[in-house]
Amino acid sequence: MGHELDDVDRGILHALQENAREATAAEMAEAVGVSASTVRNRIDRLESTGVVRGYHPDIDYERAGFQLHVHVVCRAAPTERSSLAAELLELSGVVRVRELLTGNENLHVEAVATDSAAVDDLLAAITELGIEIASSDIVKTTHVQPFDHFGTDVGSDG
Repeated sequence: MGHELDDVDRGILHALQENAREATAAEMAEAVGVSASTVRNRIDRLESTGVVRGYHPDIDYERAGFQLHVHVVCRAAPTERSSLAAELLELSGVVRVRELLTGNENLHVEAVATDSAAVDDLLAAITELGIEIASSDIVKTTHVQPFDHFGTDVGSDG
């Protein structure tokens, strides 16, 4: 069961999604209409209840030398899906694995590579794990925005 969020929590989550590194408690407090100490207490609670699981950098892999961003769609037996996901995370270049609850194509792998040879090596390594590859694609661009439910129109007046 999820943690019950009020408008203040949603406003804080929206600010953290937009820029967790730069957002100050004072700025968030002003945006949601509470004190900075309330914001800090709310963030502590959101972290301790597991709503906020961490703060992660947004890495530009291309600038870091990994010109290719790869999306691989795989098929795995539902009973093996979780253990295979853990094994996939150990492969060189894999940055994220999503387990899908439904459908045959139930493992989606996000990876980065320096060149097409590295992509070929990754695909071979996935196959060696006994995982069937349904498709693989090179990603051009990923677009992201904060979840609208945590919108900016929140706070004591909103």
